[in-house]
Amino acid sequence: MEQPNISYIDQLSGGDKAFKDKLITIIKAEFPSEKKVYFENIEAKNFKKASENVHKIKHKISILGLEKSYAKAADFENNLKENSDEGKEMFKNILENITNFLKTI
Repeated sequence: MEQPNISYIDQLSGGDKAFKDKLITIIKAEFPSEKKVYFENIEAKNFKKASENVHKIKHKISILGLEKSYAKAADFENNLKENSDEGKEMFKNILENITNFLKTI
């Protein structure tokens, strides 16, 4: 599985450490609650809401340099819109990967 990184954040910040730290802080603050709401909606089989959650989380996937995971998340989002949870385990693995990475930065 590809590993998250902060290369894109470094690029966005252009060497501005305060800006870089702020971006990381925002991601670390928002991701856990977005993940929690996603799991609540997937558990309730509210696939429309879960697809909206995946859509929001995709942005963080992208920012963390996970190109392949982003494509998989986009497919999963489309599945959810079709009332299918195919890809749920794969998406759970992506979320776990990000969660573990955020603990290290």
